Formats: sequence, structure tokens, C-alpha cells
Amino acid sequence: MDLDDLSALRTPEGSALLAELRGLRPADELAALTRLRRAHPPALVTAALAQARLRDRAVAKFGAEDAARMWFTPGGVEQATRAPVAAYRAERLKEYGAVRVADLCCGIGGDALALARAGIAVRAVDRDPLTAAVARANAEALGLAELIEVECADVTEVDAGDCDTVFADPARRGGRGRIFDPEAYSPPLSWAIGAARNGRLGALKVAPGVPHEAIPADAAGEWVSDGGELKEAVLWFGTGTGTTATLLPGPHRLRGTGLPNPPAAPVARYLYEPDAAVIRAHLVAEVARDLDATLIDDTLAYLTADTLTPTPYARPYEITDVLPFGVKRLKSLLRERGVGTLTVKKRGSAMEPDELRRQVKPKGPNEAVVFMTRALGAPVMLVGRGV
Repeated sequence: MDLDDLSALRTPEGSALLAELRGLRPADELAALTRLRRAHPPALVTAALAQARLRDRAVAKFGAEDAARMWFTPGGVEQATRAPVAAYRAERLKEYGAVRVADLCCGIGGDALALARAGIAVRAVDRDPLTAAVARANAEALGLAELIEVECADVTEVDAGDCDTVFADPARRGGRGRIFDPEAYSPPLSWAIGAARNGRLGALKVAPGVPHEAIPADAAGEWVSDGGELKEAVLWFGTGTGTTATLLPGPHRLRGTGLPNPPAAPVARYLYEPDAAVIRAHLVAEVARDLDATLIDDTLAYLTADTLTPTPYARPYEITDVLPFGVKRLKSLLRERGVGTLTVKKRGSAMEPDELRRQVKPKGPNEAVVFMTRALGAPVMLVGRGV
């Protein structure tokens, strides 16, 4: 899509085409395109179909109602913050007293929309003309244009002095895919940190794999998961220091206290699998304290305890069997118990879950979970069930 396509799609004719293509099944696309091209310019029909597909993809991030009204680019859908995560961050900024936020590298405007819905004025900046135009169109489509000012500019040349808060989301993807070196972000993380320090408040969205040693001493690090899926890390400035894992929905927030990891001990009745945000935030020890649990191995983030304790920060499983690593014995056990639905998890094992399923060939009416892992340094297979 280019700027001309966006303009054409926002006309009554373009809107009518998008409405007709909404929810179209892939098997029906060819017939629909043939029919629509008889009554509309072929280029407009092609652009409308591409936009309809992007809106379908965006439902997972923005929900069906918003996605049906918003505008997208392929990269914009891929890189946009999931709406619940953006809404959570906007509420945090509101609690800290943010009044006007400079949203640098705003993309298609997902974070700007969440900020505006929280009642915060936004100055959204992106250097790509099409992306900036899409962000502006989204603000208008969702009735938030009065709170969102969009400009097309190089963020490194923007004076955000009229804003009390800086939010930056440097691009972490390039022509070859994900970028893992923070200094290879566009713009680099060091620049974004400097920009964040210029405001009374600052928040930088970074990859969840950011090294802890890359977090400045004057910043707080927060790892956020949504529905058990790790989504991002945020570096906060002007809010104190420390480390936090946040789980959505909720939110459930676990703060670091500097505890050392507990010692490893034999696998007990229950195995706890900490949320990915907890693991990335290095807060497994805090969860172990609350559960009165130990590690099953010094090198792995699985916890074990004799008692079942409810917690939002780890998923519990009841372990029925601790087996030395071996497919033949596991296959025999699963056959005896009539296990046909098998969930396989791995941590610290070279074998892939799909390979194990192919070898054991589960069959039967019952369910089980198998963990391919290590316990006290030895390869094991733990059989159990979710509780």
C-alpha cells in the first residue's frame, strides 16, 4: 500500500469495498475479485483485498471492533503493541501523572491510541510518510484525533520539550528479521535512553530478551506477558529502579527483592512452571519463596514443592512419575494408561516435542503432560497432569 492507495481506500467507494470483503474466506477470494473488478478499478480492488487481509490479522492484537475500522501496513501489524499491553502501559503513565506524551517511532499508532483513550495528549512521530499517514487515519477512525497530533519526521531531530513524558519504541526488525543488538535498533537504544531522560517520565519498549546489564542504573526494568505469552520489556525512567514481572490480564505485578535462587532438590509432588515474564525478569527466586519451593535443577527454571499453592506467577502440575530419560519406558507407561492426548514440554533437553510424539505414538482416551528436562543434573522425563 502507498499513500494513493490509502487515500482511495478512505473514499466511500473504498469503504464499500472493504465492507464487502470483510470476513471473506480464502476459498472465495478469486470469485469475489473477479466480480468486484467488473465494477471497480482493479488496483483499488487489489488494495482493498490486501487491507482486508491485514485487518483480519490485526484482530488478534486490536480486537474485532477496532481492527475493522483501523488501517494497517504489513510491518505495522507485525510490530504494533497488543492492545491490552498498550492499555496497561498507558494506565501506568496516567498513574504517574503523564499529561502529554511524545510517542517517538509511533508506527501505525497503536500506543498513541491507548494513551489517548487514557485521556493523555499525544505527539506521535514517525519518519515514514505512509506510516505517519496511517497513524493519523487511525486516530481519526477511532475518534481520537483531538488528542493525537501526528507528524512525519526523524525522531532524532525532534525537540520533544513540549511534552512531559517520552515514550519510544525503536524498530527491532530489519531487512533480515529481528535485531538482537540494542545498539542496532533504529534508532539505537543509547539514543532512546537519552531521549527518555529528557522528560519527567520516560518509557522505552525493548525486546524481552534485552540483557539485564544493558539496563541503566537509573532505570526500572519491567517484563510483560499477556495470556502467558511474553510480549515485551519496558525500561522506565523517573519512576524509581528495580525489576518487575507483570502478567496480564490482571495486572499481577511481582517486584524483585534480590533473593538468591533456592537450592535444587528432588522432584516433589508438584512442579511449577513460572511465567515467561518471571523468568526473563530473573524473579524465579521470589516465586519460589512464595511457594516454599525449590528448583529441580540449578540451571533450569522449574520449581517443585510438596504442597499446591495458588499463584498467578507459575502454572502447577501434579507429577505422577519421574523417569530416567528413555523413550521406550515412557511409551510403555503411556500405553498402559491409555494416553492419547499428550502435551510435551521441554527445558534443558535436546529432543524436540514433535519427535517424542512420533516415537511414543500416543493412543487412548486419557491425557498427560510430559516434561523433557533435567533434575539434579540428570536427564529425566516427568509425567503428570495440569491442576
